[in-house]
Amino acid sequence: MVETMSKDRLPIERVAPPDEVAILTLNNQHAAELSWLEPERLSFLIGQAFYTRRIGALGAFIMCFDQDARYDSPNFLWFRKRYPRFVYVDRVVVAAEARGRGHARRLYEDLFEHARRAGHTIVTCEVNADPPNPASDAFHAALGFAEVGDAVIHGGKKSVRYYAKPVAG
Repeated sequence: MVETMSKDRLPIERVAPPDEVAILTLNNQHAAELSWLEPERLSFLIGQAFYTRRIGALGAFIMCFDQDARYDSPNFLWFRKRYPRFVYVDRVVVAAEARGRGHARRLYEDLFEHARRAGHTIVTCEVNADPPNPASDAFHAALGFAEVGDAVIHGGKKSVRYYAKPVAG
């Protein structure tokens, strides 16, 4: 199912089972920023996801959960303790060769519209504070996200900043 398309841009499409091998490869190339996934875990997460899309053969992908997901990520659980209803961006990745084309922005804009249509009023995410990710901080600020908290996770190996953006229509 094609969600967004113009003659000069690749479509945003729902992730389907045949996409999982490419998603796993792209995800695991960025495991330091995201987290390593095994094939079974990826399949489980896609089944729990509120919104999972890709651009092109796999120039980029995004995976998001709402408050009802069976998900044990410390970041997701942080939001669940504080918000009765939300969409959490768990991971968004743009392949190195596809960067600079606006893919991440397009995926987020499509997500915001999808979340609004589903009755959500807030989209959340986290960005690494240590190791730092200033490009991601700037990107999320430009999209209208504001910092709502922080945490040290994984036994002190990582610290994160939590962001939220209202999306009420």
